[in-house]
Amino acid sequence: MTPPRERKAPAPSRERIVAGAADMISRRGLSATSIREMAKHAKAPLGSTYHYFPEGKQQLATEAVRYTGEWVSRRLRQELEAGPVEGLRAFLSLWRKIVVDSDFHAGCPVLAVAIEEPQTDEIPPPLEAAAEVFTEWENLLATSLRTHGTPPAQAAQLATLVLAAVEGTVALCRARRTIQPLDDTAHQLEELIANAVRNP
Repeated sequence: MTPPRERKAPAPSRERIVAGAADMISRRGLSATSIREMAKHAKAPLGSTYHYFPEGKQQLATEAVRYTGEWVSRRLRQELEAGPVEGLRAFLSLWRKIVVDSDFHAGCPVLAVAIEEPQTDEIPPPLEAAAEVFTEWENLLATSLRTHGTPPAQAAQLATLVLAAVEGTVALCRARRTIQPLDDTAHQLEELIANAVRNP
């Protein structure tokens, strides 16, 4: 009799590695996280990680930022079809869940990348990706506001305010270890958007 062959564990998917990297960055930031730690967090061999991301940490971090951007944008597009208030609630709900489920250890990986000082004079790819993601989120919110009667200039400014307020409040919640700032911000932003739509 021949011994049964051992089944090899399935290779980790590229998406799983990217999602794991995004989660790790959301907890520790980019500078404090090595590609080895990202791979370990995603339960992926380092070799598989380099296979998918031969350029290393910067490439993986860039993909992690884009992955987060697309994930949030999909949810926003869905909810914004019902209106800007519904879109705002969905946006807030996403970050509320992340902060609460991680026991205040995780925030937004896009913000985590955006606030770090570049090591060179050139803008690194992850930071470029973060700028693109923030612009995409702002545009989605502004477009919904315009569609529902808010003048273009006001819609653009209000979208920027929403993004800045939510991202900053997520950081505040993590520091204070309470979700109350996010709930307070949600209430005020919802009133602002409702007024902008009601009284364009």
